[in-house]
Amino acid sequence: LAQRCVAALTGEKMLTLLAVALILGSVALAGIFTIVYTFEIAAIELDPKGHDEVEMKLLQGKPEIYALLRRNYELISNGARAFLFREYYYMALFIVVFAAILVVVLGAGHNWASGIFSAVAFIAGSLTSILSGYVGMSIAVYSNARTTVKCVKDIGSGFDTAFKAGSVMGFALVASSILVLFIIVQLFSLYYKDAFTGKDSEYDTRMMFEAIAGYGLGGSSIAMFGRVGGGIYTKAADVGADLAGKVEAGWDEDDPRNPAVIADNVGDNVGDIAGMGADLFGSLAESSCAAMVIASQSDALKTEWAYMAFPMILMSAGIIVCFLTSFLATHINPVRETKHVEPVLMAQLLVSTILMTPAAYLVCIFFLPAEFEVPGKAGIKSFSVFICVASGLWCGLAIGKLTEYYTSNSYQPVREVALSCAQGGAAPNIIYGLALGYQSCVYPVMLLALNIFVSYYLAHMFGVAVSALGVLSTLAIGLTIDAYGPITDNAGGIAEMSGFPSEVRERTDLLDAAGNTTAAIGKGFAISSAAMVSLALFGAFVDTVGLTSVDLLEPLQFAGLLVGAMIPYWFSAMTMKSVGKAANAMVEEVRRQVKAMHNGHDSKNGEHDEFRIVGSELEEAERNVKVWQDKVKKIRKHEEENTEVAETKPEQYAKCIQIATDASLTEMISPGCLVIFTPIICGFFFGVQALAGLLAGSLVSSVQMAISASNSGGAWDNAKKYISGQNLEIEVEGQRKKLLKKHAVYHEVHNASVIGDTVGDPLKDTSGPALNIVMKLMAIISLVFGPSFPSIEEGGYVMQAIEKIF
Repeated sequence: LAQRCVAALTGEKMLTLLAVALILGSVALAGIFTIVYTFEIAAIELDPKGHDEVEMKLLQGKPEIYALLRRNYELISNGARAFLFREYYYMALFIVVFAAILVVVLGAGHNWASGIFSAVAFIAGSLTSILSGYVGMSIAVYSNARTTVKCVKDIGSGFDTAFKAGSVMGFALVASSILVLFIIVQLFSLYYKDAFTGKDSEYDTRMMFEAIAGYGLGGSSIAMFGRVGGGIYTKAADVGADLAGKVEAGWDEDDPRNPAVIADNVGDNVGDIAGMGADLFGSLAESSCAAMVIASQSDALKTEWAYMAFPMILMSAGIIVCFLTSFLATHINPVRETKHVEPVLMAQLLVSTILMTPAAYLVCIFFLPAEFEVPGKAGIKSFSVFICVASGLWCGLAIGKLTEYYTSNSYQPVREVALSCAQGGAAPNIIYGLALGYQSCVYPVMLLALNIFVSYYLAHMFGVAVSALGVLSTLAIGLTIDAYGPITDNAGGIAEMSGFPSEVRERTDLLDAAGNTTAAIGKGFAISSAAMVSLALFGAFVDTVGLTSVDLLEPLQFAGLLVGAMIPYWFSAMTMKSVGKAANAMVEEVRRQVKAMHNGHDSKNGEHDEFRIVGSELEEAERNVKVWQDKVKKIRKHEEENTEVAETKPEQYAKCIQIATDASLTEMISPGCLVIFTPIICGFFFGVQALAGLLAGSLVSSVQMAISASNSGGAWDNAKKYISGQNLEIEVEGQRKKLLKKHAVYHEVHNASVIGDTVGDPLKDTSGPALNIVMKLMAIISLVFGPSFPSIEEGGYVMQAIEKIF
C-alpha cells in the first residue's frame, strides 16, 4: 500500500529523489552530530583549574598529577600516530602496486575500462578505509585522558565522554563509507551511459557495478594489513608487559615502571580502534557491493537507481535509528551510578535493533518493487527481503549475546575456567579455555545456518547479501560501543601511570569492565557479518563467472575445498608466531630495563641465571636464603632513605614502542600476501571450479576458527580479571571462601590465569579477528578478478597444459 501511494503521488523519479535525500540527509546528520561531539570533548581541559573544591580534595592537592597526565597522554598519542604513519607508508606502496595489477590483469583478460574503473574504486575504498582507521584512532587518543579527567568528578561524566568519543568514530565511519560509495556510483554512471536503462552493453549496469566492487576490495585489503599489523603490535606489547612486568617483576596493571606499558596502551588504539574500524568498514563496503552486483543482474532492479541504491538507503536508515538510540545513553537515561553502566550499553544494542526492524520494513516496501527476480529465483516479494534483513539483524544480536555468555565472567563458563586455575594451575586453565572455545561454536553456527537457509530460500543470494546488511545496519551504535572499551581502558592506564587517587582508577575500571562485555558482543557481530558477507560475495562470484553449482564429487572442486580449509590454519600459524617473536623481543627488553632499574641486583646474585649449575638440595636452600636476605636488606635501605625505584623515562618507553612497531610492520606482509594472492593464483592456474571449492573451504573453516579463537581468548582474559577482582570462590575444608590478594596461594593462582591470558591474547586480538577478513578478502578478490579468469570451458592454465600433454 505504501509503495502504491508513493508511485501514485510522486512517480519513479521522485522515488529516486527521496532515496538521494535520505542518503545525503543521513550523512549530513551524522556529520553534524560528530562535529558537535568533537567540540564537546575538545572543551575538556587537561588542567586542574576546571575542578571544584571537592574534586581538588580528591586529588589530595596534587596538581602536579596533571603534568604526568599530559606527558602520558602525549606519549600514547605520539606513539599511535608514529605507528600508523609508518604503516600507511607501506599501505600506500601496496595500493599503487595492486592498482596497477588490477588495471593490467582486468584490462588484458576482460576489458581496459573495467580494469581502470576497478582500480579507481579500489583506491577510493583503500583511502576511505585508511581514513576510517585514522579518524577512530585520533578521537580515541584525544579523548582517553579527558575521560580520566571527567572520572575525577563522577563515573557518569567519564562514561559520557567515552561514549561520545565512540559515537564520533561510529557515525563518522558509516557516514563516510556511504558518502564515498554514493559519489563513486554517480561518477561511474557518467561513463557507463547505459546504466539504469535496461540495455545490455559494455556500458550497462552490470559492468558498472562489477567495477564498483573494487571499492569493497580496497576496504578489505587495507583492513587485512590494519588488523594483522595492529594485532601483532598490541599483543606483542601486552604479552611483554604481562610476562616480564606482572609475572616476573610483580607489578600491577599499568604500573608506570613497566617499560612496555605505553606500548601496551598504544596497541589498544592501533589494534582495537584503527584495525577494528578498517575491518568493519570493509564488511560494510563488501556487503553493499555484493548486493549491488547481484541486483545488477536483475531486469527489474537494474533499471531504477533507487532499487540499486537499496544497500545505501538501508544503512542511511540505520544512521537515523542509531542517532535516536544514542540519546538514550546521553540524555534520556544517562549513567548516574556504577550499576547503570552495563545496562545502558546493553540497551543501546537492544533498542537500536528493535527500532531498526520497522525502519527496515519501510525501506524494503518503499525502495524495492513489489515483486522481482534475481539470478536463480523469480517471484521475490519485497516483504521477503524484509524478512531476510530482519533475520540478519536479530541473528547478529543473538550471536553477540551468545558470545557474551561464553566470555563474560558473569556466567558459568568463564567461572569454570577461573576455578581451574586454583584447582590445577596453568595447564588445566589452558585445557578448559580451549574446550570452552570449541563448545562456543555450536549455537552461533546453528544460528548462522538457520539465517542462511531462510535468506537463501526467500531471495537466493540477494537475500544472503541483504541479510549481511541487516547485521551491519546498526553499525554506528556497534562501533560506538566497540570504541568505548579501548578508550576507557586507556583512561584507566593513564590514571594509574599519572598517580591519580584509587577512586579514579576504580571508576575507570568499572567503565572498562562494562566495555569488555560489550566488546565481546561486538566480536560476535563482526564474525556473523563476516560469514554472511563472504557467502554473499561467493554467490556474486559464482553468478559472475557462470557457475551453476559447486559439485564436491568433482576432483578439482574437492581439492580446492581441502586447500581452502587449510588456509585459515596456515594464516593463524603465521600471525601467532609473529606475535610470539615480537613478544620475545619485548620481554627481553623489559627484563633488561628492570635489571638496570635495580642496579644489576638480580644479575649479581645469579637469581635469573638459567644456565648455572644446580647444586645439592642443601646448597640450593642456602643460596635462596642468601638471595632473600639481600632482598630484605635492600627493601629496608629503601624505606630508611625514603627512596623509590628509578622512574621510567620517555626514551625507555620509546624503545618498547620501536620494538612493537618494527615487528608488526615486518610480520604483517607474509600473512597478507597469502590471503591476497592465493585466490588469484588458484583462479588463473586451476580454474574457477577449483577456486569455488577453495572459497567454500576457507569460509567454513574460518568461521569455526574465528569463533573458537576469539571466545577462548576472551574467556582467559575475563577469568584473569575475575581472579584479580578477588571474586573467585574456592572450597577450603568444606567451606567456600573468596580468594583474596592477602592469601598465600593468590599469586600462584593469579599467575596461572595470566599465563592463560597471554596464550589467549594473540587468539582473540590477532588471529581471531583477522580470520574475519580472510574469508571476506578471498571472496571479494575472486569477485573482482572473476571476469579475467579463464572460462569454465577452458579451465585453468595448468589444466589446459595437462590436457595438451596427456
